[in-house]
Amino acid sequence: MQLPRLTPQQLEQFDRDGYLLFPSLFTPAEIAPLLDEVPRLYAQQRPENVLEKSGVVRTNFAAHLYSKPFATLARHPRMLTPVMQLYGEKLYMHQFKINGKMAFDGDVWQWHQDYGTWVNDDHMPEPRAMNVAIFLDEVNEFNGPLMFIPGSHKLGVLQAQHDLTTTSYPLWTINHDTISQLVARGGIVAPKGPPGSMIMFHSCLVHASTSNLSPWNRVAVYLSLCAVSNHIRRFKRPEYIAHRDFTPLECLPDDCLLKDYDVPLPWKDGTPAAALTSASSAWVA
Repeated sequence: MQLPRLTPQQLEQFDRDGYLLFPSLFTPAEIAPLLDEVPRLYAQQRPENVLEKSGVVRTNFAAHLYSKPFATLARHPRMLTPVMQLYGEKLYMHQFKINGKMAFDGDVWQWHQDYGTWVNDDHMPEPRAMNVAIFLDEVNEFNGPLMFIPGSHKLGVLQAQHDLTTTSYPLWTINHDTISQLVARGGIVAPKGPPGSMIMFHSCLVHASTSNLSPWNRVAVYLSLCAVSNHIRRFKRPEYIAHRDFTPLECLPDDCLLKDYDVPLPWKDGTPAAALTSASSAWVA
């Protein structure tokens, strides 16, 4: 499969809207081992599994450090190549999540900007970290698709409040009045598609998702790929949430989800104790 190099039209669309959708970028055969791995990861008693208030897994963090299928995905050229094209340099993994918006029990993600958290908590210098979402299940209008406000990324970092109570996961959220104004300006879109579809979206793009009351799971992988020169400067959060290893990711061959390639799994025997706490001092550039 030819690697996706963004066309001038796609570059223009990303600049205007803040996101791009690649329907069915990965085949069912490529997605199958990833989806098959999710129940095993969710069943583990690891700190990387954050639960909903209902008790089901909301998010699994850092699977690329201890799960071979997801370590392979983290180095896939179809994902890395267009982001490197946009930033003009190599990337490291700032954050890796498998969000399990499970049937009937998947809770909301409030309106927010990811870079708002990264700049406030992690001291990331600029919004030069791309969010990539890869659907492991079909995403439809009923199972809590991502909602974007097109063009909202152009407004920079918006004022946000640290919401510690709405869900089980703390988030820097944007108030209702601001959201109403943004929607009046740009509307709301909810990209949908079959398993294997991929979305790239700007880290300042305002987004959210509703609860999943449907009988269909909506599991997706979210990778936050940061330009190496833009690495975080503060290590306030546990390392399994905001990574401190700025080693550039090297692409595997395009068939890596179908064939066996060696990948490092440094946390396969457990989460290092140092990764569970804040570091005593941050990186000095």
